[in-house]
Amino acid sequence: MPRHPHTSPTTQSLSASVYSQLAARARQRPGEIYSLHVGDTYLDPPEVARAESQRSAEHARLHNYAPVQGEPALLDAIVARLRRQTGVDVDRASVQVMCGATSGLAIVCETVLDPDDEVIILSPYWPLIRGIVACRGARPVEVPFFDRLGSTGFDPEAAVEAAVTDRTAALYVNTPNNPTGRVLDGETISALLAVARRHDLWVLCDEAYEDLWLGSAPPERVWTRPDVRDRVIATHTLSKSFGLAGARVGYTHGPPEVMRAVKAVQTYQTYCAPRPLQLGAARALAEGDGWLQDARAAYREAGRRAAGTLGIRAPQGGTFLFFDAKPHMRAGEALFGFLERCLDAGVLLTPGPACGRDYGTWVRLCFTAVPPEDLDRALARLAPILGT
Repeated sequence: MPRHPHTSPTTQSLSASVYSQLAARARQRPGEIYSLHVGDTYLDPPEVARAESQRSAEHARLHNYAPVQGEPALLDAIVARLRRQTGVDVDRASVQVMCGATSGLAIVCETVLDPDDEVIILSPYWPLIRGIVACRGARPVEVPFFDRLGSTGFDPEAAVEAAVTDRTAALYVNTPNNPTGRVLDGETISALLAVARRHDLWVLCDEAYEDLWLGSAPPERVWTRPDVRDRVIATHTLSKSFGLAGARVGYTHGPPEVMRAVKAVQTYQTYCAPRPLQLGAARALAEGDGWLQDARAAYREAGRRAAGTLGIRAPQGGTFLFFDAKPHMRAGEALFGFLERCLDAGVLLTPGPACGRDYGTWVRLCFTAVPPEDLDRALARLAPILGT
């Protein structure tokens, strides 16, 4: 039991510098820095969704609290969009607007997990999910997965099954995946859900990149499987799909009984998402498909060019590439030394260990954070370091 001046043990593994210890040095370095370490976009969001497009003259009490569940216009837009995209009718009462996916997943974890529970996290993973689970006093259990898919002898179901214990409460699934850009196919989804059903686990779906598929057709979404909707809780965000990361608007849906509890937890955590930006989000969901189509085309080309420089295959979705830097490291050089050389060249990247303990020589690169011409300059600076 911690007492002054000690903090809770559940926070001791957390850090405010999740992405890179090089960020402070980058701020001090003269010359232009191409920041490819954090997932963001150079694109402005759809005009109708922008903060400046929401006017008090058009919305009475614009700056008051929103309803805890969410603005009615946004709830309607969410339900309509999910139906239009997937054919699934999600109960409006089972939708909860969140302050982005980060807050949404944290609230879900607080709702369904107890201290000492375990959550299986398929790695490499979005860097914040490990800490979100740990903040609840639960244990994140990492299973190397996305970089193994398709490898000879790798059995996805067996890999996840081997990580299950009597403390396992949930399985976290993120597809398209941050950081690898991999998209799970139907067979792999079936394997994961078989484990969840067999052990009566919650399935926590992170849908942050659901709209950023870069192939010819949208992939299957895990949460749409009818035989597991009683255990799947899906969290979405407008941060990635519509360039609204600063708006902090997302949403979660799942079985009615758990969503009643989620709403209660939300009340005591953030109460509501910002009302003006919820109204903008509703416009994005209803009117932003053209913007999204253009963004996908731009991201597809950016991902292809970046992958070419790195000598790896193009991403299937999302905004990241993940590569093993070991072949490009000097004799005796540690990952930090490699990243320092990249920074000296003007490019800031994310160290792989932020995405999982098994990735000590890996690096993550965001190919959407800067405009195409800046990405080309950054890649040109990396090419000599990579030998390409």
